[in-house]
Amino acid sequence: MAQVSTARRALLIGLPLAVLAGAVQAAPDKRMTAYKTPWCGCCGGWIAHMRQAGWTVEVVECEDLAPIRARHGIPDRLASCHTAVVGAYAIEGHVPACDVDRLLRERPAAKALSAPGMLAGSPGMEAAGREPYTTVLILNDGSTRVFGRHNGA
Repeated sequence: MAQVSTARRALLIGLPLAVLAGAVQAAPDKRMTAYKTPWCGCCGGWIAHMRQAGWTVEVVECEDLAPIRARHGIPDRLASCHTAVVGAYAIEGHVPACDVDRLLRERPAAKALSAPGMLAGSPGMEAAGREPYTTVLILNDGSTRVFGRHNGA
């Protein structure tokens, strides 16, 4: 039986543990706070979609979302029925979890990601009549660009 040196044994055990620890550290923190009005029903569907995708979502009900949107630089033309905050970014409306995950992986110089309006087929708005929709990145200077294109749920 071959003898394994103490140094080699430490390397064989320690290296995989170090790699695993690095992978755990690299995983984004999947926690967000979602602000919604008490009377909106579709927000619950979007929150369920995010939780199913592994997100921890704290829900805060408030009567008026306008101050929250203003604080995060979301113009009225890109507004929807709920606003979530994850790290330094705001998520407006029915943005799919895959786009939120991509946003956190890529970390663009932006303040928000929006799925403006009430889009049939988007997460939380599942319907027989799906419509294609885009998600819009709101850059730090207030300009926008298309972030994702989707065909509906």
